[in-house]
Amino acid sequence: MSIVITGANGKLGSLIMKELLQKVASDQVIACVRRPEEAHEYLEQGIEVRHCDYDQSETLEQAFAGASKLLFISSSNNDDTTRLRQHAHVIEAAKKSQVEHILYTSFAYPEDGNISLTHLHLATEHAILTSGIPHTFLRNALYTDFVGVLGLDAAIAAGEWRTYPGDWKFNTVTRHDLAVGIAAVITEPGHTNKTYELTAPRPWTFQELATALSDLTDKPISLRQDPQVHNWMYGFLGKINTSSTSPDLERLIGGPVTSLKDSIRPFISFKFGIKQGDGG
Repeated sequence: MSIVITGANGKLGSLIMKELLQKVASDQVIACVRRPEEAHEYLEQGIEVRHCDYDQSETLEQAFAGASKLLFISSSNNDDTTRLRQHAHVIEAAKKSQVEHILYTSFAYPEDGNISLTHLHLATEHAILTSGIPHTFLRNALYTDFVGVLGLDAAIAAGEWRTYPGDWKFNTVTRHDLAVGIAAVITEPGHTNKTYELTAPRPWTFQELATALSDLTDKPISLRQDPQVHNWMYGFLGKINTSSTSPDLERLIGGPVTSLKDSIRPFISFKFGIKQGDGG
């Protein structure tokens, strides 16, 4: 079995690589990266490294040669038109290389979204279906990272967190949990032609987040909805499905996902003296 991972140097890709190496031998994994000179760590572990640039279609067919499974991690380009073109390059190369099984990191509940991002993922899924290659769609929920732009440090300092009004609920996940689940799908049988909604098993609310902040910092933090709050993130959140949930991820990882409290630790400044060692 030859498992090819695109974007292996990226934040999600590197975590998936780490999880894979706990399940299969290094000579069964191929790291496809845009900058091979930055992949020395993989070479030292006996992992083959191949040049793979979504903008250079000539690199892809060779990169995917001999792949029994190809994990296609979606492009991180900020322009969705460019991303769609890049994704077309990947799918075309996968077909020419006779990839046996393609696994694609899509977006959770894209049918419910009304932005170019969700349209991109639906179009890519359709292109993969049209290619005829056996597939698995890994529909990743929004990363819990998004809380990092909501002013958590300021809220802790003020003892009050102002949010834009709404009945906000979130099905977010951590990259680590996704990596564990995706590694399981890649290495275990029975996932061909399946679609997984990789979300938290239940949504959390801003009130729960405020409570988690208070607990982490030993400071009371109240929550207040304020229509004067201006943050581009709320506009984005309002156009995607952030609340629907699925048991798929917990079933794949064989246990609970990371708690909200532990998920937000990295996005709170050390100056607030975050408590350590509590499991959440």
